[in-house]
Amino acid sequence: MIKILPIVKWPSSSLKLKSDEIGLSDIKSDEIQNLIDNMIATMYHLDGVGIAAPQVGKNIRVVIITQNGKPISLINPKITRKSLRKEILDEGCLSVPGFYGLVRRSIKVSIKAYSREGQECQFAADELTSRIIQHEIDHLDGILFIDRAKKIHSIATPQKL
Repeated sequence: MIKILPIVKWPSSSLKLKSDEIGLSDIKSDEIQNLIDNMIATMYHLDGVGIAAPQVGKNIRVVIITQNGKPISLINPKITRKSLRKEILDEGCLSVPGFYGLVRRSIKVSIKAYSREGQECQFAADELTSRIIQHEIDHLDGILFIDRAKKIHSIATPQKL
């Protein structure tokens, strides 16, 4: 049964913890598969474009990103390469509601991860997908966008680039 999970919000100390890797034999477990389904449902319910397991109270290395409107599950993701070219854009986060910040991130990244089927996958991403991946992997390392932001503003005071 799919359920919408509660979001852990800043300043919860659990958001600052480094998440544990998932053993390959555990990827296909009902627990991990149900978590992935519930994370996808929660992300869409809250109009998010990505979500990490620590945001729903699980300090394990699972993220969901959207690419072309479709959810992609990444287990034990690692960024293997980042472009030297970076860009500064506004970011927000389900765990830091009502606030945005200007964050500098690489325009392109290469990723290595496991799919929810337990298959190793490698791919490159650019633009918005690259930013989403970097943001969500930061969650797995206990880093929030507000830790990287140059300027933080509330939703009541939009920032123009």
